[in-house]
Amino acid sequence: MYSYLALGDSYTIGEQVPQSDNFPHQAVELLRKKHFDVADPVIIATTGWTTDELAASIREHNIRETFSFVSLLIGVNNQYRGRSVDNYRQEFVQLLDQAIIYAKGMPAHVFVLSIPDWGVTPFAEGKDRAQVGKEIDAYNAACKEITLDHKCQYLEITQSTRENGQSPEFMAGDGLHPSGKEYAVWAGRLAAHVATTLKGG
Repeated sequence: MYSYLALGDSYTIGEQVPQSDNFPHQAVELLRKKHFDVADPVIIATTGWTTDELAASIREHNIRETFSFVSLLIGVNNQYRGRSVDNYRQEFVQLLDQAIIYAKGMPAHVFVLSIPDWGVTPFAEGKDRAQVGKEIDAYNAACKEITLDHKCQYLEITQSTRENGQSPEFMAGDGLHPSGKEYAVWAGRLAAHVATTLKGG
């Protein structure tokens, strides 16, 4: 049986949606439909977490086992709190190194999702939406560079959040977080990449 560890923040747990609608659970269901025997995901994520807070929780969990594949989506709260990209880079590298260890030392089995752009959502009314987008782009540029340097897989989902961030059916009730319909887009991309990777060994 394949195992899956999902690391992140509100976007990983699926704030305001049923657990079955978050992207890790939807990805597992899609993989099962492709005849992969995958256990329910182990999730270490909490709404509001920054890179250092996720790292602290990983240490507290003290997980000893390894996993068939790992996903990592983190950074939006660093941007929201006004932290520098340089600070993010430093802490993201450490998280990615840890994720690779959890993935049995196989970088190709670590899947990094890009940071969504909350600046397009109804929640951002009155904020400088263009500035938020610019900062998210800078974070994602660093995220992608580090991910590829580590030979991990980078999944771009930011554009989908920009295209759908004003559509009620793609948003949760808080006007900030995605709905299950948006998470389905991410899950589809993740499951496709994971399936290809697992078939390749």
